[in-house]
Amino acid sequence: MSFSSSASASDLAADQSLRAPLPVLGRDVTVPLVTGGEVTYAALDYAASAPALQRVWDDVAAYAPYYGSVHRGAGYLSQLSTDLFENARNTVAEFLDCRGDDQVVFTRSTTDSLNLLAAALPTDCQVFVFETEHHASLLPWRDAHVTYLNAPRTPAEAVATVERALAGRDPHGPALVCVTGASNVTGELWPVRELAAAAHAHGARIVLDAAQLAPHHPVSVRELGVDWVAFSGHKLYAPFGSGVLAGRADWLTEADPYLAGGGASRKVSRRTDGGVDVEWHVSEARHEAGSPNVIGAYSIASACKALTEAGFDALVAREQYLIDTVRAGLAEVPQVRVLSLFGDDAPRVGVLSFVVDGWNSSHFAAALSAEYGIGVRDGLFCAHPLVRTLLGSDPEAQGECGAPEAAPGEKSLNAIRVSFGAGTPDEHIERFLGAVKELVRDGAQWNYRTEEGRCVPDTSA
Repeated sequence: MSFSSSASASDLAADQSLRAPLPVLGRDVTVPLVTGGEVTYAALDYAASAPALQRVWDDVAAYAPYYGSVHRGAGYLSQLSTDLFENARNTVAEFLDCRGDDQVVFTRSTTDSLNLLAAALPTDCQVFVFETEHHASLLPWRDAHVTYLNAPRTPAEAVATVERALAGRDPHGPALVCVTGASNVTGELWPVRELAAAAHAHGARIVLDAAQLAPHHPVSVRELGVDWVAFSGHKLYAPFGSGVLAGRADWLTEADPYLAGGGASRKVSRRTDGGVDVEWHVSEARHEAGSPNVIGAYSIASACKALTEAGFDALVAREQYLIDTVRAGLAEVPQVRVLSLFGDDAPRVGVLSFVVDGWNSSHFAAALSAEYGIGVRDGLFCAHPLVRTLLGSDPEAQGECGAPEAAPGEKSLNAIRVSFGAGTPDEHIERFLGAVKELVRDGAQWNYRTEEGRCVPDTSA
């Protein structure tokens, strides 16, 4: 499968059918400005949490009166909720184009999904992970032998690095490669299919962190050749605290349950010596102990259906238009440097991080919010090694809001991230670019200070 766009920005501008965002909650919310008055909020922090699709909210609201316990009741509402929960599993499997014997396990998030997989690794499994990963996929492998790989500067280098690492492993036992599909810092797409082929050629498996990929591009487990995929509902326009780990069943069914309790157990009996014998499920229920988050699972399924029905070809094309618009606008400001691993021409999703010469990034982001009603992210984005590599900054520097402002030509301690997606209107992109140009040209209208770790307008004067 190809992640590159087949349409140019000029083609998209002429096709108004590609310019309409999907309806999301919060599109009419107004926020106060420190300069006076109010403005419609421009949510440009989709990479952290995307707003809920109106379709998702409506589906959940329609189901809510029928909410009941899952797998645990003979009553009508319980049976209805159980069917809805299991149908949601089937919908996700179709959305991901899973293989026939793959399992779809509902979790709390991408982080939870990857910690679940980490708990299911075979004994003596070696894990290979790039330093460029989000902490959700960088940190869970605490009980395994982990090899952290340096940041590659081209997709080809990424594949070659994995091949060398796997070929040189000793002993030549079970191994797992963990890789992102799209960076939460740069938005750049990774060569997932090629990495999967390299892993399998060396007897290893691969898990795809699709938290940033699944909301923007179709993800096919079959075509990419990955063994598992993990993603979060709250980035997929379904903010109800649910996630997914989907893929091969063997390691999951051979491992002890991630959590021990009701739902994971098929049979529990007392032994004559006073102990307890447990027979665990071998289905997805093995790792779904406790009362399932049926609303979270249903919301993910609703979002999967909505994105599929909208058509990823149109969604990808429209997003590419927004990406081209943002990149062209930022390129007009010489003081702005967009961060990149693979270069300016690398295909990407709607996530871009940048620094502004002479500005503390946290102050800049605070000014965008307080003076323009624009929500972006600043900091290290739970990907500290990657951002510090891109910035060339001291690993000991924390990059907090209160850090000294960077003088012209000095390196920033953190960065600013703008991210968008299927629900972003053109007006929000236009306002963001206009605000960046005004702030660089005229400076902020207010001074900003640290308050409980956040940058806020200093109104004490």
